[in-house]
Amino acid sequence: MIRPLLAVFFIMLTAGCTSQSPAVDKAAAQAGAQESLLNEILAARSDDLKARDQYRHPKETIEFFGIKPGMRVAQVSPGQGWYTHIVAPLIGPDSAVYGIYYNPTMWGQIEGRYTEAQIAERIDHIHDFVPMVRQISGAQGITAAAYFFGDIDPALHGTLDVVTLVRTLHNIATVESRGGYLTEALTDVHNLLKPGGTVGVIQHRAPEDADDEWANGRWGYLKQSAVIAAFENAGFELVAESEINANPKDKPGPGDYVWRLPPASMLQSDDPELKAAMLAIGESDRMTLKFIKK
Repeated sequence: MIRPLLAVFFIMLTAGCTSQSPAVDKAAAQAGAQESLLNEILAARSDDLKARDQYRHPKETIEFFGIKPGMRVAQVSPGQGWYTHIVAPLIGPDSAVYGIYYNPTMWGQIEGRYTEAQIAERIDHIHDFVPMVRQISGAQGITAAAYFFGDIDPALHGTLDVVTLVRTLHNIATVESRGGYLTEALTDVHNLLKPGGTVGVIQHRAPEDADDEWANGRWGYLKQSAVIAAFENAGFELVAESEINANPKDKPGPGDYVWRLPPASMLQSDDPELKAAMLAIGESDRMTLKFIKK
């Protein structure tokens, strides 16, 4: 038989173990609402955008990076806006999304890859970002702007929650020795973030035993250890790694470049057997890393 005072204590202890505080309940409700919103945004995209989900795992990636409504987010080299179509409506009104583009002088340092006309076209992409954000359903009322690395408004320093670099580091890394472009980019990213702010990285991954010269970014691939070292040297701390965007079928070696694979598939047009082989591999093997600003 339990004595009265012990019985009261037992009841209080049991109740504390089986109920949640209002703060916990509120956090769970917010998490559930955010997941529902993300699911709705993903479902509302076009079939062309959704076709790449099998390789890009957007739901898991967005959740891994911790992007949430109300945040201020920058996307480095956002391209045609595959992730912008998710991020802009997710963070919603009274938030901000920025496109950060390569330093214009960088393109001419990539030997033999681009003509002057192609370089001019890539530089001009910066003007597409804000109109693209405005056209995305649910993005009304959001602050949007675009900048080049090396020419970012200082008023933004220390104001961002998340910066993403999705399959973009290889271009900057391969010309680091010709102008310090990677150093400049990581310095700008560090300046943009709040203390404790997040950097989300997805990058084509070279085998760790690959030749360093081949894995310098020119062929699209970087070693995961090299990426981590670059960010740590720039004042970031690695806090999480994920294999959500890994593809063990992609085993690149000397002579291989990432654009042999979908969606670029540069080698596939005149060789049906090669096309079938590359499609069987799918998109590249990718590291997914999360850093915070120290």
